[in-house]
Amino acid sequence: MAGYRIDELAHVAGSTVRNIRAYQDRGLLPPPRLEGRVGIYDDNHLARLRLIGKLLGRGYTAAVIKDLISAWETGKDVSEVLGLEKVLTDPWSDELPGRATTEELIATFGADVPEEDVERLLQRTIALGFIEPDGDGYRVPSPRLLHVGAELVAVGIPLEAVLDIATEIRDDCEVIAGRFVRLVDEHVFTRFDEPPGGDELTEISSIVRQMRPLVKMVVDPFIARAMETHVQAALGTRLELIRDVLRQPSA
Repeated sequence: MAGYRIDELAHVAGSTVRNIRAYQDRGLLPPPRLEGRVGIYDDNHLARLRLIGKLLGRGYTAAVIKDLISAWETGKDVSEVLGLEKVLTDPWSDELPGRATTEELIATFGADVPEEDVERLLQRTIALGFIEPDGDGYRVPSPRLLHVGAELVAVGIPLEAVLDIATEIRDDCEVIAGRFVRLVDEHVFTRFDEPPGGDELTEISSIVRQMRPLVKMVVDPFIARAMETHVQAALGTRLELIRDVLRQPSA
């Protein structure tokens, strides 16, 4: 299990040292393990911190979050609760985030972007989740996504069009994810007691882990078949046009 100093934990979790200390003071985050005079946090703290962030993002107050966590832990093995927290809040990708400056982003997407459009395009990119403001630069949650966008721009697609299609794809993925979670929630999770007991927490954690590869196994074949159909149709139309031109008698 990884060990983190408080500043390292804040960086990995996308939080701040100040927030971590505030969560500890309010009883939301367990204290660290002491090694000499240094507090060492572990993956359970990271999972709890991510859960707190998600709940705050959904509008829960710190007081309500504390009540939820306390109620959840009452009479249960804390390690099981923390284990489920980690499963629920762990990223669904093993991709490591990166960093970029404004200048690097401009260079990545083409230096010909008009200066007056830079700020607006940066804000659109932030809204999509491609980048996140971080100090004097930007955190890049998914360098792969940024790379795809850069490659599309490189082949001649305008950046505005790339951001437009990225918005549509993101919204489509939200729908797909919602359908998959709803399916499991309606036909699997409803059989558990509320609140679930220790053995049930372990089973729920296992089910959520299984969902990770299953989602990709469902989506990949469908998108592959759809791309084959659409690409063949589009290229077929182009080839027909070319064939018609070649059949015309030369002047």
